[in-house]
Amino acid sequence: MTIYIALLRGINVGGHNIIKMADLKQLFGTIGLNNVQTYIQSGNIVFESDMESDELSQQIEQQIKDTFGCSVPVILRTSKEWKKLIDNCPYPVESLVEGESIHLALLSDTPSQEALNKLQKFQNDVDQYDVQDKDIYLFLRQNFRDSKLPLQLQKLGVSATIRNWKTTMKLAAMSEAME
Repeated sequence: MTIYIALLRGINVGGHNIIKMADLKQLFGTIGLNNVQTYIQSGNIVFESDMESDELSQQIEQQIKDTFGCSVPVILRTSKEWKKLIDNCPYPVESLVEGESIHLALLSDTPSQEALNKLQKFQNDVDQYDVQDKDIYLFLRQNFRDSKLPLQLQKLGVSATIRNWKTTMKLAAMSEAME
């Protein structure tokens, strides 16, 4: 079985698309996914399955729509892909100074070069990013909410969801514990 990490975009944010994690966990169990675990209320689920990721993400999205009445993009990564994401981080995770943060934007597909070119104008001394296939590392030297860069990810033409580095590492630990 493959260990997956599912990241749901836009649930339990600002009073929209409210889904309790216990209900989500139960839903994942009813569609045949194993060892389902959730982390915080923002839609992070670790589980095992024999299904392929494309088919699996579509099935999860449809079940969420049918059960909870909301369309929520589901982005999947295997535990092996997740480990590679952590290992490939180009920014100084261990030596951040006060106010700096690293975030991981996970995309449903690789964005077009044209879309990435538009993102370039938002990179500066304060906000930096590094694109690696379907993932974008954000290195922010100011408050996340003050940064213009994360908002631009919505314009890439693919679904994207962002997790901070603490959540990234917690999901890694959860998936490793399942191995």
